[in-house]
Amino acid sequence: MDQKTTTKPPAWFWIASILALLWNLMGVMSYLGQAYMTDEMKAEYTADQLALIESAPAWVTAAFAIAVWGGLLACIALLLRKRWAKPLFVLSLIGILGQMLYSFFMSNSIEVFGQVQGLIIPLGVIIIGVLLVQFARIAEKRNWIS
Repeated sequence: MDQKTTTKPPAWFWIASILALLWNLMGVMSYLGQAYMTDEMKAEYTADQLALIESAPAWVTAAFAIAVWGGLLACIALLLRKRWAKPLFVLSLIGILGQMLYSFFMSNSIEVFGQVQGLIIPLGVIIIGVLLVQFARIAEKRNWIS
């Protein structure tokens, strides 16, 4: 049996992994909030914002689900020091990119939600998604995960 040995990760690995988990839990809460939106929650949006959210195609909702649940599972895998964290982060990033493709190019989300919610936050989500894939790649190369 050819079994790879793992190396003890540094303290910052654990800190980054926990921060990533918290980040992805916020994404899960956002997804659940949108998927199970109550009338009280709908009242917090303008008519244009609510119309944009409700008119999103099913594949956008699926991409959102893949992004957040894939990211959550990837973070759990990191904390368990499992190699399958990397492909899950890649899957999550694909979900993010699919969702943002619609947001940036197929809808008027920047116009409806404004620069911060329509552009800056989504770009930040993409950047964090890329960084998490890179983090998992580093962890794999340094044998912190197996």
